[in-house]
Amino acid sequence: MNDADAPVLLSREGDVAWIRLNRPAVLNALDERMAAALRDACQAVADAQGEGGARCLVLAGNGRGFMAGGDVARFHDDPAAAPAVATAIIDLLHEALRILDRLDMPVLASVHGPVAGAGMSLACAADLCVAADDALFTTAYARLGTTPDGSGTHSLPRLVGTRRALELALLCDRVDAAEALRLGLVNRVVPAAALVDETRALAERLAAGPTRAYAGIRHLMRQSWTASLDEQLDAERASFRACAATGDFREGVSAFLAKRKPTFQGR
Repeated sequence: MNDADAPVLLSREGDVAWIRLNRPAVLNALDERMAAALRDACQAVADAQGEGGARCLVLAGNGRGFMAGGDVARFHDDPAAAPAVATAIIDLLHEALRILDRLDMPVLASVHGPVAGAGMSLACAADLCVAADDALFTTAYARLGTTPDGSGTHSLPRLVGTRRALELALLCDRVDAAEALRLGLVNRVVPAAALVDETRALAERLAAGPTRAYAGIRHLMRQSWTASLDEQLDAERASFRACAATGDFREGVSAFLAKRKPTFQGR
């Protein structure tokens, strides 16, 4: 996993785990090997959760872009095999996304350059997204005569609304970082040269927060789209009750009453 030539690199900086896409020669285009490595890296982060595990995950890309989408050459080499190749890649990517969805920590995407196809879907699936000012977003799928994967049809309408999501998916126009911020595709835009530092600062801030409360927040938000009001109220009650039994809640209350900054331990 830490081989410099591996298609995905997993590393740890303090309480922050970093998953870096690592096929820079092809703008991190997604093939079966990278999809499998991404799935395995996500699983490794999930398996290490808890005492001593990371408290925030960053998704980033090495080289000149985050991800230029699927490796289209894989479909051109043998057109008859294209459905099977696509299925293999998509199944692995979707396994990775299911793991990310269940994580009990914030997931932060850090994107630059091309953010296309599956790369855009992956960025949209994260909880927060920081973009360099050189980032360019496009769904790209319809341009190839196909439909989105990677949860793009789930996350994109929730971020920008159904009408705008359809515009992005049908027309495949490129959206620059400033427009992505206006649309709500990203949370922050920073100079390209400052992307890593700004990402690290935000990730460290999240990693120093009340991790179990953050887990509850992300799960409540994600389930709210399919839950009834009664179901959501019950879920909120249960989540608050669980948080109230944690050391971080006791620390938060004590710090509030003492008018000092809390020091959370993630438990």
